[in-house]
Amino acid sequence: MRAPKILPWIAKRAGIGEALALKLWRRAVGEAELIVGNRDSSDFYRLSVERFINLAEEEVGRCPITGAANVTWLWRHQARMATLGLIAAESTYRLWNNNWNDFCAKQKIAA
Repeated sequence: MRAPKILPWIAKRAGIGEALALKLWRRAVGEAELIVGNRDSSDFYRLSVERFINLAEEEVGRCPITGAANVTWLWRHQARMATLGLIAAESTYRLWNNNWNDFCAKQKIAA
């Protein structure tokens, strides 16, 4: 799996080099594949990125770099924002489906 385009940005924010970030990415991909079992699911990519960010932050904890930013919150916030639209669509569908079923049930009773 190719490294994501956001990898250099995360490496810079975490205060590590791109070569080390690439090594951490490969490690994260391997660990995610062991957990998920295949590389075809969306859970695999999500877990790979989350694991990479955690590994990068652990690496920063070992280095005496001051001012290295924590990027986990940013990734989790982005994931939450991405799912909000799906949650709203699912809620709208359930509301529409329940209303339609109630309407059909009332039409059967009236007939």
